[in-house]
Amino acid sequence: MIGKLAERGRVGLAAADEAAIELGISRRQVYVLLERYRQGSGLVTDLSSRRSNGGKGGNRLSEPVEQVIRELLRTRYLTRQKRSIASLYREVVRVCRSRGLPAPARNTVAARIARLDPIEVGQRREGPESVRPLQSAGGEAPAVESILERVQIDHTLIDLIVVDERERQPIGRPYLTAAIDVCSRCLIGMVVTLEPPSAVSVGLCLAHAARDKRPWLERLGVEADWPMSGKPKLLHVDNAAEFKSEALRRGCEQHGIELNYRPLGQPHYGGIIERVIGTAMGQIHELPGTTFSNPAQRGEYDSEKMAALTLPELEKWLALAVATYHGTVHTTLGQTPAGKWAEGMASTGVPVVTTNPTAFLVDFLPVIRRKLTRTGFVIDHVHYFADVLKPWIARREQLERFIIRRDPRDISRVWVLDPDGSDYFEVPYRTLSNPAVSVWEHRQAMARLRERGAAEVDEAGLFRMITQMREISETAAKTTKKTRRESERRKRAVTTPRSTGPVLEPPVVTESEVTPAVRFEEIEQW
Repeated sequence: MIGKLAERGRVGLAAADEAAIELGISRRQVYVLLERYRQGSGLVTDLSSRRSNGGKGGNRLSEPVEQVIRELLRTRYLTRQKRSIASLYREVVRVCRSRGLPAPARNTVAARIARLDPIEVGQRREGPESVRPLQSAGGEAPAVESILERVQIDHTLIDLIVVDERERQPIGRPYLTAAIDVCSRCLIGMVVTLEPPSAVSVGLCLAHAARDKRPWLERLGVEADWPMSGKPKLLHVDNAAEFKSEALRRGCEQHGIELNYRPLGQPHYGGIIERVIGTAMGQIHELPGTTFSNPAQRGEYDSEKMAALTLPELEKWLALAVATYHGTVHTTLGQTPAGKWAEGMASTGVPVVTTNPTAFLVDFLPVIRRKLTRTGFVIDHVHYFADVLKPWIARREQLERFIIRRDPRDISRVWVLDPDGSDYFEVPYRTLSNPAVSVWEHRQAMARLRERGAAEVDEAGLFRMITQMREISETAAKTTKKTRRESERRKRAVTTPRSTGPVLEPPVVTESEVTPAVRFEEIEQW
């Protein structure tokens, strides 16, 4: 129709109105289309709308003004300071005026922000974790066909304030370390501590995973089944420092556990354990004393005032929650995790379970190296000695530094690897009357002595300071939260009974599982 009209020399109002009615457009639009057709090359696409360099969606600003906006977007808006659009616009106006340039409209600046890549904006203003849902997962996690073939382990700060057992006063938020079997989605181990995640947390969780849990459940007073136990074949962890410690590497080598790290930039590889922990935190929000996930969600709820659970009570609640989870149908599996575990045991047999949890844990404790002296070993101004060291003292000059394991929760004894690298021997304080203390108490006492100007620290002075600190803590009229937390740490420091002999029996494993301990060159600091 437009083509026929364009063939006429002049199109009158009557012809234009007739075409407008036929096409369902206005008379003015008919004349616009005629002009486009006559200026075009006879194609239908000549009639399509043309967008000018300016106008809606285009750039009407001069290049210097555009440069100002780009510069301030980079230096003011895309930062962790997270300035508002209003604040950015005020800065744009100020800079433009100082340079003698016309200031753009506020909507123009907002339009430039809307064009930015949302992933880049999120990373620069909120951090990498905030844009995880916007990014492609990329790649596929390896398929898992049998139980304990792949185990994921991770930590979290629990959204709950716990109280001490004596005064029922708040002592802060504990940490949870949990391990999950990828094949069955069963939790095979967990540990709750007051200390931040460390190599010890990982070792405690693995020791809990590899042991029979019935004695532990009986101690908690929990009547529930948790048969999921065994040593993992492959341990899948993230790239945190505690997962790259020499203690963990040596322990995994000793027990034939392959250590595998999550690929950088692909957090979904650890998504299974993170989803389970996230679900558990959601249930914990129903407990008294929860901190919820953030201040906005918490609102006016007074978490410290409402706190009621002690650490053992929280452990008991978690054990019951795990038993309930194992008996609930998992949407991905289409069956319960407990049922999937039972199928796995039927096809692969009973997993290898350690019969000596203490010996297993020792293989994952922090590593220290020291030369043997006539009086034994000296570690952080504390002397250790046992008769088992006597045969090596005579030839100590020919021996290299010994590999020593120490539990930071109780440094009253250490475990020393013999020069042949086959067995660990328990070596206690040289002065047996000294009290069992934790590394944290030891460090506090050292700091207190240095504050008093002690040029040299001896063992007697160190333990006198620890005793004084404990007396102050226990006799204070009003106990602070920090002191109550330290007191609770001390109560939980004694984890295993003392052995009657100096030799610690190694865990019972088959001959094929034994891997010689490999020496490491670097000294690990704790």
